[in-house]
Amino acid sequence: MDEVEFGNVMLLTHERPRDLPQAAQWHQMEPLTSSRAYSEFILRSLPAYVTTSHCLLVQWDGHVLNGTRWRDEFLSYDYIGASWPQFQDGLDVGNGGFSLRSRALLEACQHSDFVVSHPEDLAIGRINRAWLEERGLRFAKAAVADWFSAERKGDPLQCFGYHGVWHMPRALGLDDFWRIYAELDERGTVRNDFHSILRQCARGRDGLGRAMRLLYDRFTDATAPSS
Repeated sequence: MDEVEFGNVMLLTHERPRDLPQAAQWHQMEPLTSSRAYSEFILRSLPAYVTTSHCLLVQWDGHVLNGTRWRDEFLSYDYIGASWPQFQDGLDVGNGGFSLRSRALLEACQHSDFVVSHPEDLAIGRINRAWLEERGLRFAKAAVADWFSAERKGDPLQCFGYHGVWHMPRALGLDDFWRIYAELDERGTVRNDFHSILRQCARGRDGLGRAMRLLYDRFTDATAPSS
């Protein structure tokens, strides 16, 4: 919200957050108890909350970093997310954790012919992409997606935004990342690329203490998300 003037800002969660910005709306929903339940919600329930032409979907481990890198061209697409370098067949856009989606795409995902599967971004970007394109929906090219967001490819500091907890110590700074980490009530996501996060957090003042806390949580926290 510091970088972009949005038409509407919503936080969807089962508990009202502390210190909610005045310009943001809170919508209560049932708790999501697994990543599969999240996929189901995004594909089947999210359209009920979106009244604008597009929505920027942002999970907790993603942020807009540089609003000046926004392009109006983005709004000509129905789906943009960071490209997937692991796929070489052209179906490589893209990651859902920081993604721009048109309302038309959200509505198409509710069609009975859309194959609902988990994770939801693969369902959109690969499993159902040809079907969606046949209906006239447009996916950004990888080069556009790489300007829009970084996940497994590119430098998040050179993009409009990013997704991935392993980017957060560098993207936000260690102090801000550590403040967010300390308040998490579920740390399963931090298990992804744990060693990269550990190396970054071990640097600088209080690095040893942060590293010890990460290792302690790694071996004692039983809150990894269910698939």
